[in-house]
Amino acid sequence: MNMTQREKYGEEKEKDVEVVHLRREIDLVSATAFVFGSVVGSGIFIAPKGVLMNSGGVGISLLVWALSGILSMFGALCYAELGTTFTKSGSHYTYLLETLGPLPAFLRLWDEFIIIRPAVNSYLSLAFGHYVVEPFFAPCTSPTVLVKLVSILAVTFVVAVNCWSVTMATRTQVLLTVIKMTSLLLVIIPGFIALIKGKTDNFQNGFELDLIKIDKLPLAFHNGLYAFGGWFSLNSVTEEVKNPKRTFPLAIISSMVTVTVCYLLVNMSYYTMMTPAELLQSDAVAVTFANRALHGMAFVIPILVFLSCLGTINVSIFTSPRMIFVGAREGHLPSIFSMIHIRRKTPLPAVLLLYPLTLVFLTTGDIYQLINFASFSRWLFIALTTTGMLIHRHRFPLHPRPFKAPLVIVVTFTVVCFFIVGLSLYSDPWNTGWSCALTLIGVPFYYLTTKCSCLPSRWKHAFNSFSKKLQILLEVVQQEMKTY
Repeated sequence: MNMTQREKYGEEKEKDVEVVHLRREIDLVSATAFVFGSVVGSGIFIAPKGVLMNSGGVGISLLVWALSGILSMFGALCYAELGTTFTKSGSHYTYLLETLGPLPAFLRLWDEFIIIRPAVNSYLSLAFGHYVVEPFFAPCTSPTVLVKLVSILAVTFVVAVNCWSVTMATRTQVLLTVIKMTSLLLVIIPGFIALIKGKTDNFQNGFELDLIKIDKLPLAFHNGLYAFGGWFSLNSVTEEVKNPKRTFPLAIISSMVTVTVCYLLVNMSYYTMMTPAELLQSDAVAVTFANRALHGMAFVIPILVFLSCLGTINVSIFTSPRMIFVGAREGHLPSIFSMIHIRRKTPLPAVLLLYPLTLVFLTTGDIYQLINFASFSRWLFIALTTTGMLIHRHRFPLHPRPFKAPLVIVVTFTVVCFFIVGLSLYSDPWNTGWSCALTLIGVPFYYLTTKCSCLPSRWKHAFNSFSKKLQILLEVVQQEMKTY
């Protein structure tokens, strides 16, 4: 290679480095950490109370946990197929757009912004706040205002990290995932030792039929599935995953098997050391467990748990803006939200978009209300997504599918999801009804924003002028190369 060729090669390499686009920086370790980290968080330390409260007994609650794990695994296998079939980021939005069309995709995007993500970020942050504050006030009730203040600080910190650097966010997640695993082991080991020694009182008569709350069982599954929620997180960042055809199946399957086993063992440990009544009285189950089982090391558990919650918040705020980013790129949101920071290479406007409404939900909501509120929309669109996958299989049988989930798993998962959605309207009509109503309100917004050009020209001019000024302020531009 002569000097001229070297100079030309160097210029091309420098130019490629300067091109603004989302980079593929998520390898198998990071991907596994994201799936595991997004699933294991506040759920296993908050949801046991909700599962027990709505199932009616120890045995039934453990069955709910097992079935929730199996159902989540089925869903994860479906999304592993979708992630290797479609190369765009955006998860549910992208798959609905490719299989069922723009209206269902827009409604999923609408719900992500209006309902799902603000509610999810809020209850994750509130769980963090409870575990930070509770040890200082036990056995008294923690001050609600202080819990919410700490929660606001947590979500603000994570938003700042995700605005600053993709690499920092992924490395933070790997570290926090190690902490999550440590916190689970500290719960599992003492309970398992006590179980071996014969401490099985709370497991006696765990399947008494008269304790089963049939009308509340869907809410028990909502809480159980909430604890397993996040198995679809990797699909939001497909364009940033290295070798997705290999990484998706390996990361998802290994993570979900590990999580399901750990969750069952954790719940058995809880019931070994606490009675059902004590568990129902606790707002921070792991703290109560630590006080019973770890004694001198009890202070460690709250620290590990709130760091676990922080990791889940990090995944939520890392992945969700990618759906907003892709939706704006497809024309379903203003183009400013499909722009990337010129130096940080992060989707800064999309990350910031969800922050204000998250603060509103966080300051006004309650953890269990927010779980039910978000679950209806989330599971409705997951069911529609796998329905779309079945339709796409039928219409395009020759389309490349590097990983293909068994048909019986896809059908079973889809039917169960629709069943849970239907029963949740009966079990909690207020929260799920509001969620359903807000979803339907998205229909006129779809036609107003994408099909109707009757807005006054001065409104359009004012909006475009504001968008340009915001673009300059945030230092963001459109992606300069195709990443899918």
